[in-house]
Amino acid sequence: MKSWRLRAGERYPKRGGSLLPNEGSRQVIFFILCVFLCRSAAETLRYSLAEEMERDSFVANITNDLGIAPSQLAARKARVVSEGNEQLFRLNRNTGVLTVKESLDREEICPQSDTCTLFFKIFFENPLQLIRGEVEIRDVNDNSPVFPEKEMVLEILETTPPGSRFPLESAQDKDVGSNGLQNYSLGSNPHFSLALGTGKDGVKHAELVLERQLDREEQRELNLLLTATDGGSPPRSGTAQIRIVVLDANDNIPLFSREVYEVHLAENSPPGQLAVRVTAADPDEGSYGKVRYAFTQTLERARQLFELNPATGEIRVAGNLDFEEAENHKMVVRATDGGGLSAHCKVQVEVLDVNDNAPEIALTSLSASIPEDAPPRTVVALFSVRDRDSGDNGRTECAIDGDLPFSLTPTFDNYYELRTNAALDRERTAEYNITITATDWGMMRLSSQESIFVQISDVNDNPPEFTQEVYTMLVTENNSPMLRIGSVNATDADAGKNARISYALLRQEEQAPCSCISVNSENGHVFVLRPLDYERVRQIEVSVSASDAGTPPLSANVTVRLLVVDENDNAPLVLYPAQDSSPASSELVPMSAEAGYLITKVVAVDADSGQNSWLSYHLLRATDPGLFAVGAQSGEVWLRRPVTDRDAMKQKLVILVRDNGRPPLSATAALSALLLKDFSDVRLPHSSLATEDEGGSLTTYLIISLVFVSLLFLVSISAFVTRKVCKRKELKGEHVLYGTGHLQSGLADAAAAGTLPHPYCYEISLTTGSGNSEFKFLKPMVPSLPPHQDSGSSNSML
Repeated sequence: MKSWRLRAGERYPKRGGSLLPNEGSRQVIFFILCVFLCRSAAETLRYSLAEEMERDSFVANITNDLGIAPSQLAARKARVVSEGNEQLFRLNRNTGVLTVKESLDREEICPQSDTCTLFFKIFFENPLQLIRGEVEIRDVNDNSPVFPEKEMVLEILETTPPGSRFPLESAQDKDVGSNGLQNYSLGSNPHFSLALGTGKDGVKHAELVLERQLDREEQRELNLLLTATDGGSPPRSGTAQIRIVVLDANDNIPLFSREVYEVHLAENSPPGQLAVRVTAADPDEGSYGKVRYAFTQTLERARQLFELNPATGEIRVAGNLDFEEAENHKMVVRATDGGGLSAHCKVQVEVLDVNDNAPEIALTSLSASIPEDAPPRTVVALFSVRDRDSGDNGRTECAIDGDLPFSLTPTFDNYYELRTNAALDRERTAEYNITITATDWGMMRLSSQESIFVQISDVNDNPPEFTQEVYTMLVTENNSPMLRIGSVNATDADAGKNARISYALLRQEEQAPCSCISVNSENGHVFVLRPLDYERVRQIEVSVSASDAGTPPLSANVTVRLLVVDENDNAPLVLYPAQDSSPASSELVPMSAEAGYLITKVVAVDADSGQNSWLSYHLLRATDPGLFAVGAQSGEVWLRRPVTDRDAMKQKLVILVRDNGRPPLSATAALSALLLKDFSDVRLPHSSLATEDEGGSLTTYLIISLVFVSLLFLVSISAFVTRKVCKRKELKGEHVLYGTGHLQSGLADAAAAGTLPHPYCYEISLTTGSGNSEFKFLKPMVPSLPPHQDSGSSNSML
């Protein structure tokens, strides 16, 4: 792994008054720096910063060191994360300047450590990248040496020989290196000098050396000034008073049972627990043999964690031990007898780690959402796991709770990547609450959990689906324009615009576009644009598409079948007898016809369907209603009773044809029947028949005509009689029933009057609905031939 070290605000030293010896060397150095900067993904940024710098002090410009543009920081969401719970640095994404969030005190951050290095990481997204960094906090001489006590009291026998040494309390300087404690000095005096030494741990200590024997009778006490000086520039110092009490002779000094006491304590040892008992024996008697114990040359932190019984030498736990804070503690115990003689021993306490810290999960990077079509192994989040314990107690493992399509991949430095391990489907699960459990390997395993919410963003992978395969809708004919007849409905399992559906009519290539149906594009309502006629169109089929708003859009089609429901909007149409402007047809009925004689059949049709086209026939009016009957289903008109001489020769009938609709519609068929004794009367003038058929109109004309008739009564009677006589003779002389010469002309006249020819009447009589009992063949009635007809006519008739 490559690394470089730059000090904030420092430059490379000049050589010979210039930066580098020559231009070639400058280019080589510049090239090497460029190579280093371009490979930032695998390198560590190292910086140096003096402690006690003000808040927001400049540390470095990482864009220059990484060789990237400042705009990359914001685009890739760069951020700096310090190790530990407190964030000490701030990164400006606009300029790339790394600053401190607050003033840093090296002695507070790294106590009892010669070096102080703060670690941080810079995270980039899109793509995910991590850059490690270190900031060395340089010591500043901001602390003076301090003695644990302002006054040290030494009791020395007057018989103590010169050269004897007396350890003194060491001063403590929180600074390190050259800024730490460097020297002791003693005020000028004739009896003592100062000897300096350095322990195995590198701590300097001072001993008082007796240069000239003391004389209690000459001077009972001596006061000396001890000065401790560090190596800073300018140097700082601290002082303590040494009071020498001269004692009478004491022959024996206390003697410890061991020079070094080694103790092992678990970090969860409760306050008051006995750590060790130091003992020192003094064979002297009386006050000279009575030994008292006290800490000396012991750090303040150790004095806070342990308490020493001055009488018994028992050392007990006084505070809360923490393996993660300090793994061992060193103490020096001094045993002093009543005569002032003393001895020293060392107590070394090793703190044993206990699994008292659960793993800590720190989320470093998390994607706000991932698309549902993200491939497996897509990185979702990056997090780290830290356990402050040691050994197996600090060894951790991570797992995901539940059966989820995600997995954890260890990377480096207890970092894990949360990745997908299967295809995702937002329509099945739109978000995941992923619970990550970190567990250590201690005997009593501790664990912690962290929940990560992952949103699955939608992808347009589902086409719309109609709720029905075919939509059948009904509309009654003659509907109003813009009538809503129903709706088509499609659903889309996607979300957002991918589920926003619009509807449209599809144009069939082989068919003309339908102009009578419309579909609302937003809600799928189907409208009929104009009135429909069942008799013209009975069914319409169109295709409707539903398309979503995705990219690309997906669609589905469905068939909409529109059934036109018949409405009784067509009255029956009489086909026979014809109801045009020509005079009503006349049917010939012989006077000898019996009851049940079939006169004719009314034929009608209805353009509607179903029950709207079911027709029934009724006798509405007749000259003699009791003479005629009408088949309700067949429309056949027959005699209800035999014809009598009292019946009028001209019978007028009105047949009502009615359908079965709601409400029913009807039509009328007007026809006339001539009651003839024989068929020689078939030449009856058509004009008289037509005149009588006119009903009310004839009456009006007759009233008007009576005015003129009254004036010309005699002339009119004469002319009328003459005309009738002439026509009677013409009928007897010319018209012979079924004659070969005159039969065709007679039938043509009847046809012109609206009467069907006999073959057609015969077919009508055989239709369904005619009762067998009601049907009688129309037999030709042969009248007596007039005497003037020759035998040829008879032969032709036979």
